[in-house]
Amino acid sequence: MDRREVGSWLSGPLLGLPNSSTLNLPADGAGSRAGTGRRIAALAADWALSLAVVGVLSGGALGLGAAPQDANRSAAVVLAVFAVEVAVFTWLTGGSLGQRALGCAVASLDGRRLGLLRAVLRTALVCLVVPAVVFDSDSRGLHDRWLRTAVVRTR
Repeated sequence: MDRREVGSWLSGPLLGLPNSSTLNLPADGAGSRAGTGRRIAALAADWALSLAVVGVLSGGALGLGAAPQDANRSAAVVLAVFAVEVAVFTWLTGGSLGQRALGCAVASLDGRRLGLLRAVLRTALVCLVVPAVVFDSDSRGLHDRWLRTAVVRTR
């Protein structure tokens, strides 16, 4: 049994191969797919920013300084701040603050601007984690595949 028999959704990224022709994106430079490392770094930057915002606004009671008995509430508040930040900035600027800082953007494969509803749905799927970590041979998570989007480089 080989990878073709199992199905592309299990195959994971095909490292070292050129971009898939199914996405019609350039092979490198602006507009090409953003690498996994860049996407993870952007996610980490957005999460760190959310932790910082929650910590400052709560006077240190939530976020990294949360007491053990407040851990669940703290996690929920940080996740909510993260979701709002990512959804709003993706809708308004084409990418979250972390993505924009690292030279990435979320592009709609149909060439249209990503609307508020798609930005919110994409962010909700990222917050569920599983759709974002199950990816196809184009290195796109299920959330991007379902919404016909891709994270691309801006520079």
